Parts: sequence; C-alpha cells; structure tokens
Amino acid sequence: MGKYIVIGGSKGIGKAIINNLLEQHEVINISRSAPEKEHNNLTHHTCDVINEDLPEINEVDGLVYCPGSINLKPINRLSVEDFKEDFEINVIGAVKAMHAYLPALKNGTNPAVVFFSTVASDLGMPFHASVAASKSAVEGLTKSLGAELAPTVRVNAIAPTVTDTDLASKLLRNERMIENMKDRHPLKKYLQPQEVADMATFLLSDKAASLSGQVFKMDCGITSFKI
Repeated sequence: MGKYIVIGGSKGIGKAIINNLLEQHEVINISRSAPEKEHNNLTHHTCDVINEDLPEINEVDGLVYCPGSINLKPINRLSVEDFKEDFEINVIGAVKAMHAYLPALKNGTNPAVVFFSTVASDLGMPFHASVAASKSAVEGLTKSLGAELAPTVRVNAIAPTVTDTDLASKLLRNERMIENMKDRHPLKKYLQPQEVADMATFLLSDKAASLSGQVFKMDCGITSFKI
C-alpha cells in the first residue's frame, strides 16, 4: 500500500484521483473543503494552500497538486492582480507543496509528482493570457524539477483541454456551448474528470517508471490535428 498526498482533492479531477487511489492506497487530501467521501484510507486536512502552512507529513510516495484557475478575460480587463493571483494558485502553491513535502517524498518508495498545465500553454487562445502564462511556468517547473530530482523523484505534468468540472462550468453552461465545445475538438469530445484522473494515477505508478520531466497533452486532438 502506497501513501499519496492530493492537494485540492475535494472536487473535480482531484476527487476522481482520490477515488482511483483509495482502494489500494492511503490518501491524504489537503484542501479548503473536505471531500464528500469517507473511507478508512482517506485523511483530510483543511488548509488554504496559498495562505496557510501545509500540514507536516514525514513520508509519502506521491504528490498531486490539483488547484488551478480559469480566468478568461481580454488583456485590457486582466489586471496585474489577476496575473498575480493565477500565478500564486498555479505556481507558488505548487512550489510551496514541493518545499513542504520533498523530504517526505525522498523517504518514499519510487516517489512521483504530478502537476497540471493546460492546452492553452501550447495553443494560442484568445482571453487565456493569465492562465496560459502561469501554466506555462508550471511546465517549466516540471521539466526543471524532473532534471534536478532525477533519479530519486519523478515529476510530470498533465495538460488537459476543457474538462467537465465545476471550474469549467461557465464554458459548458448550456447545450449550445456543449455542442460547440465538442465540435472544436477533432475527436468531437471534451474530457471527463475520470479520464484525467486515470492518466494521473498511471503517472504515479511504477508503470510510468521511465517517465519524468514530461508534459502529457490530453487535448482531444485540438493542439495535435488540423482537420
């Protein structure tokens, strides 16, 4: 049985990751709200990652940092504070997590870290300046830490397209928007949280033992194909 920290596991992709891990592993969730699920293998710590100290944990086999933002505005409506807030959520929070738990990871068995980026870091999209800038920093962090921590700790990231979570609800708020979103993707779909969780679970596992410093684009074809 492994031991994994999921930061931001009460909703969306993080919740699906916890559900994937719980039956076979001990899971520690850290988020502002508790998961609805209760399980003997699940421990929750209520914590605002940006503004509070993270709980002390001495040994862990994997870390997933899930918090993110979708702050879509034209550049003239994106304030400097918007950029700072997105950077804090996406990058500074991840750095805080690494500072807090790198010693514990080094004590773990085949430890791995998973961060989250976005397809908007690869594909220029209007109104995505702030989130694309911060998530691009996450990709740089992934590659740098992957190199620095090899061979002890593997570090990878997932860059999903639109995923059916509360965070993306404004983009999928009616049938017309849902159909338009599907049509934008060559595979004629967008992502479900379970699909992304399955990729994260794989990257945490020994099946991904040869993978580090990689950014995996789960894009439904939108950055890969022109059809």
